[in-house]
Amino acid sequence: MKHYISKYTTCFLVLLFIGIGFLSCKKDPVGLEESPSSSNNDTDDIAISLDGDLQISDFVWEGLNNYYYWQEEVTNLADEKAEDIKAYAQFINKNAEPEIFFNELKHPDDRFSWIQDDYRELENTLQGIYSSNGVEFGLLYACENCNQLIGFVKYILKGSDADGKNIKRGDFFTGVNGTALTVSNYIELLFSKNPTYSLNMATAASGSLANNGIIVELTKEENFETNPIQEHKLIDTAAGKVGYIMYNQFVADRSSNLNEIFGDFKSQGISDLVLDLRYNGGGSVRNCVELASMITGQFRNQIFAKEEWNSKLNKFLKEQHGTESQIDRFVSTISSDGETINSIKLNRLYVLTSSESASASELLINGLSPFIEVIQIGENTVGKNVGSITVYDYIDNEQTKNPDHTYAMQPIVLKIANSDGFADYADGLDPDVDVEEDIRNLGSIGDINETFLAVALNLITETGKFTIPEAKLSRKFLVQDPLLISRQRMVLDKDFIKTLQGQDIR
Repeated sequence: MKHYISKYTTCFLVLLFIGIGFLSCKKDPVGLEESPSSSNNDTDDIAISLDGDLQISDFVWEGLNNYYYWQEEVTNLADEKAEDIKAYAQFINKNAEPEIFFNELKHPDDRFSWIQDDYRELENTLQGIYSSNGVEFGLLYACENCNQLIGFVKYILKGSDADGKNIKRGDFFTGVNGTALTVSNYIELLFSKNPTYSLNMATAASGSLANNGIIVELTKEENFETNPIQEHKLIDTAAGKVGYIMYNQFVADRSSNLNEIFGDFKSQGISDLVLDLRYNGGGSVRNCVELASMITGQFRNQIFAKEEWNSKLNKFLKEQHGTESQIDRFVSTISSDGETINSIKLNRLYVLTSSESASASELLINGLSPFIEVIQIGENTVGKNVGSITVYDYIDNEQTKNPDHTYAMQPIVLKIANSDGFADYADGLDPDVDVEEDIRNLGSIGDINETFLAVALNLITETGKFTIPEAKLSRKFLVQDPLLISRQRMVLDKDFIKTLQGQDIR
């Protein structure tokens, strides 16, 4: 996300993926131990022996061979690679370190696939549950050609340990536990397993920062359940009532919460909606489609998005589940409980974006664009027009996870387009109105004077041109937040997907 303060700026790279559990059922296990009578050319007598990292490498190859979007373009993922059992065993044994093996099999164009050593953490983050003290922050260099860092607070999660403490959006910090933040220590200080730390706060004055003596003690809750609806409100304007929502993650089971808000918007007769997706890295496709249907309602059953998988899966899905299996349509009810969607039938939507906005956020914008006017305000988005699935190492057709390890993968498996077939936004979706946050004056979320919202309200009311802060520096000052990558995902939650598990797609 581009932020500017004097000589400081920051950015957060984000990742989108589709978190569904496909079965990676193995072919007959293979290993390197030979029986006494076997020869180098006789693979029939190779003993079955997969343990440790070797069985994980087997799982990695099988999963990527089945589901990876670029499978046909990666030589080492060709189906023929597994035909010679002994050669295959030697191949995966040469690359037994799971992370290294996984990365070596990736396509050069793949920016987003990953492997995770604990699927339980992955499952929790899909539902917005992760270790957090509630401070969502960004990092930037304190000066040119130095390694000192500055932290700034983007927002505070409701109900968290930080909620109610002496810390808020727009505050700065320069140290942790009395140690100044630097490029070499920030990961250890801010992202370690240690649940408790103290932030040394600072105040901006005369173009520089100075420690103000305030210390904020924070404790991470191991499984903190975030509320993706950070803020929502009605705003009275000269043009009518305007609805505002800051939505920070598309979570499958939160559609009812959104629907209740839209019910209020509907009863109040809002004329416009401002949807704030600045900090939304993606999530559930179902939740995205249901939100799109709340915003509209006049396009019931029409195509919202279309999916393209690899050749093997495209053929398999069409033959086994029909072409409809790769289509996402506008809906009129919430799938989890059958509740009727409160549609407000807008023909225009204002969306606030940043370089953190990714995956399902981009899908919402792209999917709605053929149907209504979508006015994008802010920054260019991440450009994640592809999605992934969660692939587990199941050892049987009962979905029993391999007890010998906890690895799971998030490989890119599909490209997703709107009803017009447009999916070519790998460089991001460009805003209609370019705006960047001024870190020195972030303002309060939902306040009518906060820069992004003020620009949207200005366009709605047509009351004059709002002064937009100018960008001051290049991206050489960016510092990456490692946690944002792990929160980028798109969850494809269709009922038929469960039936794929255990089936041979080749």
